[in-house]
Amino acid sequence: MNRIEILGLPLDPVDPETALGRIEGFLHRPGLDPVVTLNPELVVRAGADPELRTAIARASLVTPDGVGILWAARRLAGVPLAERVTGVELTEALLARFGGDLRVFFLGGRPGVAERAAAVAARRYRTAVAGFHHGYFRDPEPVLEAIARARPDLLLVALGERQERFVERHRGALEARVAIGVGGTLDVLAGAARRAPAWTRRLGLEWAWRVGTDPRRWRRGLRLLRFVLEVERAARRS
Repeated sequence: MNRIEILGLPLDPVDPETALGRIEGFLHRPGLDPVVTLNPELVVRAGADPELRTAIARASLVTPDGVGILWAARRLAGVPLAERVTGVELTEALLARFGGDLRVFFLGGRPGVAERAAAVAARRYRTAVAGFHHGYFRDPEPVLEAIARARPDLLLVALGERQERFVERHRGALEARVAIGVGGTLDVLAGAARRAPAWTRRLGLEWAWRVGTDPRRWRRGLRLLRFVLEVERAARRS
């Protein structure tokens, strides 16, 4: 299905299996293919950040991450999407499918997190670890050089609000086939954070659980409210 648009941003209406198939195709062609998992918070942030908008617009694949995106796709484009394609689930599915055939570089998190995530992936999925580096750096050059030496098939970028801009800003220097912004995925793999309970994911309440268990995330709740209001305004205009 062709791309649709959510508040001026592209969205590929894919399910998890289709997304995996698209990424498998990227792995067999030259050049870097960025993948963005789009959630309501990212949409709101992009509204005030031209560089982030460009990064999303230029991504090779933009997946629906969040029940808010599923709702917006139906509300604004009349496209019913049944499943989310989140960073955690996409990463785990890729590692499970390709096993030792996939060379992966783990970038992000606090010092030690990327290393532990890589060790877990190697043990659990037989992943070929191309390298790892924490996300607490100011000068990107040593990091880019490490990635260039490793030449991974897959680059997992867990740099929080910087991750999509990092990939876009250094797109020409990243010697990888696929780069995915994966948020807290490395923390989950490393055991430094736990996933929301399965029932919250089934009901689309993962965001509420995270805000409720970590009050520092309250700003995300406000962004979700703003997203709903902006989608409703766009729906009325159309």
